[in-house]
Amino acid sequence: MASLAFLVQGMRPEAGSLVSAASSAASDARALRGAAHTLGASSPVVPAALGWTSLTTATIVAGAAGALVAARRRQLGRGSARSARSDQAVTACASSESPVVLEVRDFHALSTDDEHKQILKGLNLTVREGEVHAVMGPNGSGKSTLSKVLIGDGSYEVTAGEAVLGGKNLFELEPHERALEGLFLAFQSPPAVNGVSNLDFLRAAYNAQRRAREEPELDVIEFYGLCSGKLDQLRIDPDFLNRNVNDGFSGGERKRNEMLQMSVLEPRLAILDEIDSGLDVDALKDVADAIARVRKADTKRAMIMVTHFERFLKYVDPDFVHVMYKGRIIKSGGRELGHKLDEEGYDWVIAEETEKQRLLQAEAKK
Repeated sequence: MASLAFLVQGMRPEAGSLVSAASSAASDARALRGAAHTLGASSPVVPAALGWTSLTTATIVAGAAGALVAARRRQLGRGSARSARSDQAVTACASSESPVVLEVRDFHALSTDDEHKQILKGLNLTVREGEVHAVMGPNGSGKSTLSKVLIGDGSYEVTAGEAVLGGKNLFELEPHERALEGLFLAFQSPPAVNGVSNLDFLRAAYNAQRRAREEPELDVIEFYGLCSGKLDQLRIDPDFLNRNVNDGFSGGERKRNEMLQMSVLEPRLAILDEIDSGLDVDALKDVADAIARVRKADTKRAMIMVTHFERFLKYVDPDFVHVMYKGRIIKSGGRELGHKLDEEGYDWVIAEETEKQRLLQAEAKK
């Protein structure tokens, strides 16, 4: 499973361990039990870390681990290059009338392990309000690395370029600050969090956002009412709230749970990293339906979907399709590009790029 990187929302990294945080949640736990009795639901399990929050189940584990060791392997680079050469990548843009949510310019990043492998090599991408971008490409092209670097995974170092979310340079923000700015990440393999019910988890995350906006927090009954509407919208069994986070969930249930989190937290930009992986056809349709419902509920929310499978595009209908290869976006298009990739694969795109680079090198030698 990919390294998980987000720090929990609303808490500084030096705030302490998850275990010690639990002691401050005793009153909330009592309130949760009382509310469960009032609502006729089974008593939620007292969370191990109420008050700590995360953008997704996939990010809480590694984010908390990073907080406990109180150090990253390296600080994220601030970036130095500000412009991109047109022969290095393709930038996708929608109508200039829609506000830009994310602007990635000349993005370079390498791994912080002993290999120090350069993975992203001049990537450019523009995402506007309401757009859905599908990022595809062969294995090892840098698709998931793009997601991880955007959310602040310390396994990678930014060596050039910038990523601006809502006017703020992401690389100048800590992971939990990026979360509070409206960035959401759903990983392909969300882990189980034993001892923490979905209701506790979601309420802690939601109230962390409200604290950051200096808004009053919701008590458990108010929050249950909010979640009930989201459950109805996504056609999810209300029992999800009483179950521990992803504990005993099937692959499809875990992905639907991610969609519930996205619906509750209402991010400005949601990154879905291979959310279609490991799903059978029925589960794939269920997840695609949940994505469609979330999109319909908020037409301004932007999404980046990383996927290996062209078939998934048949269900989610993205606005833009991008092909990554060797750390760059080498081709962008609309739905028709996805259809062609489904029929012909990546060989023709790679052949086009190889010929383009050959011609550029020949021209440079003249």
